[in-house]
Amino acid sequence: MKAEAVRTEQASVAEDGRNAADAAPRAQVDMATRRRTKAEVATTCLMEAVVERGNLWLAYQRVVGNKGAAGVDQLAVSELKDHLKQHWPTIRTRLLVGQYQPQPVRRVDIPKPQGGVRTLGIPTVVDRLIQQALHQVLQPMRQAQQYVAQGKRWVVDIDLRSSLIGSTTIYC
Repeated sequence: MKAEAVRTEQASVAEDGRNAADAAPRAQVDMATRRRTKAEVATTCLMEAVVERGNLWLAYQRVVGNKGAAGVDQLAVSELKDHLKQHWPTIRTRLLVGQYQPQPVRRVDIPKPQGGVRTLGIPTVVDRLIQQALHQVLQPMRQAQQYVAQGKRWVVDIDLRSSLIGSTTIYC
């Protein structure tokens, strides 16, 4: 969408005879300052919670603890830490701006005890990390929605692991 806005601005610049070098920054400012929808704001807030350091650390520990095979990129769980040290800023930015694309899933056929095969899909280790981080943020919200659907009016989520007092989230 941003690239399309830049191209549109550059086309209008060419027609008007303005300096084309000024077009791209002006188009980016227009995109950055436009009003966002409530859904875009909510998605941004959710993704910020997903990439929050504590959430990622817990997701990392779970992915490493689960071990598992490498995906199509052949990156092993044991190599994840070094990979993230080098690539995390780019991955984080892509997640926050909605440009992250997961890698294809590696297909592995596992023989069944009664005959035949079962096909497993193995995501890359980085994609498993992101999936786990998303799960950790979305699961409490889904659980809260179930409580509301059951007629409950208040849901209180208290995390005593993070600190002595803990963090509290109240869903109304």
